Amino acid sequence: MIWYPYQQMKTMKQPYKIIDAEGVWLQTPERKMIDSVSSWWSVIHGYKHPVLNEAVKSQVDNFSHVMLGGLTHEPVQKLSDKLQDFLPGDLNYSFFSDSGSVAVEVALKMALQYYVNRGEMERIKVLSLTHAYHGDTFKTMEVGDDEDYHFILEAYGEKKDVIHVPTEIPALEEAFEKYHRELNCFIVEPLLQGAGGMRMYDISFLARARQLCDQYGVLLIFDEVATGFGRTGNRFVADLVQPDILVLGKALTGGYIGHAVTVANQKVYEGFYGDDPEKALMHGPTFMGNALACSVALKSIELFEQEDYMSKIQRIEEITRREMEGFADSRIREVRIMGGCVCVEVKDSGILKGFQQFAYERGVFSRPFLNCMYAMVPYIISEEELVKVLDTMKAWFL
Repeated sequence: MIWYPYQQMKTMKQPYKIIDAEGVWLQTPERKMIDSVSSWWSVIHGYKHPVLNEAVKSQVDNFSHVMLGGLTHEPVQKLSDKLQDFLPGDLNYSFFSDSGSVAVEVALKMALQYYVNRGEMERIKVLSLTHAYHGDTFKTMEVGDDEDYHFILEAYGEKKDVIHVPTEIPALEEAFEKYHRELNCFIVEPLLQGAGGMRMYDISFLARARQLCDQYGVLLIFDEVATGFGRTGNRFVADLVQPDILVLGKALTGGYIGHAVTVANQKVYEGFYGDDPEKALMHGPTFMGNALACSVALKSIELFEQEDYMSKIQRIEEITRREMEGFADSRIREVRIMGGCVCVEVKDSGILKGFQQFAYERGVFSRPFLNCMYAMVPYIISEEELVKVLDTMKAWFL
């Protein structure tokens, strides 16, 4: 029996069965529907893309996977080289893993060990945002701040080594002044906090965070698992403010295969490099650098570049703003738009009960959560298809 995610199995609604998918469309036995959430924000090129399909087929004829322990291969070397060229500044050192949560775990472990390697054993605390979500493994839950997902940690009592701050510069400055001697890192979902409620904030907060991290010698981590590859309207938020460690996943492979990467800058990498084996990063996911995943990720990045996806995302935002302009309802708290994301936050989560089936009957797959009705569509979506998604969202209130 399948144990489904984020569901009470006894009372869950029967999921829609998918028998085919192509472009932005999912096919059930009964109907086609537009995937308005890109399979948890990952399928940026749509389904069954011929270039990505061929990348997988070609690699599987050679081999599907070999471990990176004592072995290497061309797909992982090419992807690492591509990321070095593709990412800003000196974010050059790629440590691969098999999911976004694990990649964040690796980033947090890197930050802690960076200071342990320097003999700064007191730096055991992490600064994070309120309403943060970084994954469902244990350390990512600890640095998260969402009781809807992570209430299980209450069994451990009060968090001792994580400090949460709102996206307000005075609160940020106060936290650094108070805790900087104990901090090893500040981890953020930059500009757009996803699972914590599609919360959006200004780049000035991150610019100040970079200054404070430099001033107090604290590492800055950007979790761009959700925001990377254009979702905020920026290629990466790291293009605007550069972190010391960058985490990518989801769209890295175009949603084809689970894979992620934790990318460190020169300073962090050199903190582990030397003759002492005890200063090595002792981490190694079995499927890190998977050859199929690396092959499709390389082609996904090439598509992103060659087909000018940033222009596609800009057009998605323009259409969304046009269609949602002036839209209001007494049950709506706020409509937020950023890049390839639109969120209609309602005043009470009960207002969205039944919306998923309502959307399905109109040919749109949606998955509202908490008090958020949102869309994060594949970037290949046509104007007509996008308008259909937005009209469906508005129709629920009309």
